[in-house]
Amino acid sequence: MRIISAQSQAETAAAAAEDVARALDVDRRGAPDFVALHFGDAMPAEALRAAARSALGTEALHGGSSCLGVMSRDGLALDTGGGAAALALYDPEGSYGTASRDLGDDATAAARQAAETALAAAGRPGELPDLVWLTTAPGREEQVLAGLRAVFGAETPIVGGSAADADVQGGWRQIGPGTSHADGVVVSVLFPSRPIASVYQSGYGPTGRSGVVTRVDGRRLYEIDGRPAMEVYRDWTGGAVPAAGEAPVSILADATFWPLGRVARHVAGVPFHLLGHPAVAYPDGSMDLFVDLSEGDRLWQMAGSSDSLVGRAGRVAAQAREAAGGAGGALVIYCGGCMLAVRERMEDVRAGVDAALEGAPWIGVFTFGEQGVPPGGQAEHGNLMISCTVFADRV
Repeated sequence: MRIISAQSQAETAAAAAEDVARALDVDRRGAPDFVALHFGDAMPAEALRAAARSALGTEALHGGSSCLGVMSRDGLALDTGGGAAALALYDPEGSYGTASRDLGDDATAAARQAAETALAAAGRPGELPDLVWLTTAPGREEQVLAGLRAVFGAETPIVGGSAADADVQGGWRQIGPGTSHADGVVVSVLFPSRPIASVYQSGYGPTGRSGVVTRVDGRRLYEIDGRPAMEVYRDWTGGAVPAAGEAPVSILADATFWPLGRVARHVAGVPFHLLGHPAVAYPDGSMDLFVDLSEGDRLWQMAGSSDSLVGRAGRVAAQAREAAGGAGGALVIYCGGCMLAVRERMEDVRAGVDAALEGAPWIGVFTFGEQGVPPGGQAEHGNLMISCTVFADRV
């Protein structure tokens, strides 16, 4: 098994695909068995997909847009919104398959169909892969995970992130082998010849304040403990996040250091919080989040800092490397909201990941929702999370 990363600063699809193919030395090595290709949100997705299929020749091509840009062992690219980064696996002893679907009216069914098609493409129908790599449009991640669990069960690791754009205006894109999507899901099944380890965490801690959801509709939170949600939230944060006036107001940036958490499980007696990012405040005192909630959920006020968001990524990568027994290559997911909050320090984030992976090839994606596996649990969807998935450097 050989793992190679490549990064392009090019702003056109053709040039980016050529840069990646050249870095992978496709003319000499041939088509990779699997390629994760993630790209800045300004890159035209369909043009990149077509150019990459032609230049790389792989059937298992998996991609999605990343907020502003990408990062990798080769550097940080955030200035233009263009560019692309690829992690390629050459693994003739493994099996890989990728498929995509429009989410349509039934995201659960679309995810299930993509999963079954990916297994068939890998030549492993009915089997359970070592890893499912996921890219989906934001908004229905819980439904997508339900569809994947219907195929893979609760034990298969499902890791990835929701495609992103620069400003939460719906410019995100997803690419599979045959087409690109504005509101789709891309599923890859990986049966590599080396072990995999994945770590999924956040850079936030609980403040001690909590309350119970007493009125909610999907991702619209109306009441906590029978009070307007924004009233409670502003009390908990000391007014750090503004309320709405006569019109809805985006609180995405202000809420980045103040997410709400639910305890997904306890690990050695320590609670693991799955985070939700408040996005919009409404005049009626309700708020939108980027996760689904249910009545009866207990929400904890979480808090983070610039230092915690900068340092956590490297620690997550180090834990994944140690769990794998050494890194041969890695896929890193870092929340786009966290990236925007510490944008001026993102080179420190990149350098921390690079040091933790000890020179292994890797790429990093900035997402608007993160899917991963908490310790001792099944795959979950959260916000403001970080994951690192490492392919071991030996069998």
